[in-house]
Amino acid sequence: MEKRRLGSQGLVVSAQGLGCMGMSEFYGATDDNESIATIHRALELGVNFLDTADMYGPHKNEELVGRAIAGRRQDVVLATKFGIVRTGDPAYRGLRGDPAYVREACEASLRRLGTDHIDLYYLHRADPKVPIEDTVGAMAELVAEGKVRFLGLSEVAPETLRRAQATAPISALQSEWSLWTRGLEDEVLPTARELGIGIVPYSPLGRGFFSDHFSRPEDLSGDFRRALPRFQGENFQHNFEIVERLRAFAAEKGVTAAQLALAWVHSRGDDVVPIPGTKRRRYLEENVAAVDIKLDADDLRRIEEAAPKDAFVGDRYPSMAYLRGVTPPKTS
Repeated sequence: MEKRRLGSQGLVVSAQGLGCMGMSEFYGATDDNESIATIHRALELGVNFLDTADMYGPHKNEELVGRAIAGRRQDVVLATKFGIVRTGDPAYRGLRGDPAYVREACEASLRRLGTDHIDLYYLHRADPKVPIEDTVGAMAELVAEGKVRFLGLSEVAPETLRRAQATAPISALQSEWSLWTRGLEDEVLPTARELGIGIVPYSPLGRGFFSDHFSRPEDLSGDFRRALPRFQGENFQHNFEIVERLRAFAAEKGVTAAQLALAWVHSRGDDVVPIPGTKRRRYLEENVAAVDIKLDADDLRRIEEAAPKDAFVGDRYPSMAYLRGVTPPKTS
C-alpha cells in the first residue's frame, strides 16, 4: 500500500484509510465480530489509518476499535474526533470546544481506545461559542504532553482554518468530498493547500450511493440515510440515474461504480487520503482495489460528463444546521 503525507509535521499514513463509524451505528445492523475482522483485514492489506470518533455509538465505536487493535497498536495510525456531545437523548447533539472539555474528551477517548496516545486528534465540529484559538490551543497542550501526535479539524470554513493554523500546526482537514459532494473545492480546498494541510475526505462513496447495495430508498430500512434529502423521492431517482451512467462507464473499465468513484477521489492529489467506511471484509477488499486504478485524462473527462459538479440534488442533511451539531437526522 502506497503511503501519503498529511500536512508538513511528519504524519504519514496509508494512501487509503478505513472509516469505522458504520461498525457501531447509523448504517443498519452491526456485527462486532465481523467489524473487528474487517479492521484486521485492513491491516493485512496495508491500510493502517483508522478513523473513529467519540460520538459514534456514542462511545461504542472507540471501544470497538480499541479491542480490534489491542496488541497491534504499533501497526496503526489512529485518528479520533471530539466536539459533538451526545447524551441519553438520541435526538440531542451539542457542541463543546472549551479547553476543559478538550482535555476531558481526550482522556476519555484514550481510555476507550486502550492507548496512551492518539496519532491524529480532530475537532469534529467547531463550537461557535468558543474562539477556535482557545480550542486549538488546548489541543496543542495535549501534543506537548505526548497524548496526541498531530492535530486536525473537520468541516470548517477557510477563515477558521487560517485562524487555527496560526495557533498551532494543523496536519489534516477532514471534510465530505466525492463526486457526490464537491463544495469544498471552491474555497476550502485551496485554503488547505495554501496552508500545507492534508485532506481526508469522508464519505468518498457518497454514503454508499455509488455502491450496488440498494436501488430504492425502501432498501434502507432502519438506516439514517432514509432521513437524508438526497435519498428521498425525486432526489433519489435523479441521483440514481447519475450513478447508473457511472456504472455503465465502470463496466467498460471492468470495475465497479464504487471503485471508479473512489479512484476519482484518489486522483485529486497526493495530499488526499480518503477514508471509505465499511463494516464488512468483502467491501473493504473492493475499496482497497480502487487504490490501484489509474485514471487518464479521457477517463476523467468521461466521469465529469456522467457526473458533473453539482449534478446531484438534495441537501446533505435534513437541516444544514446539522453540520454544526444542532439538528440530528432521525432514523425510520
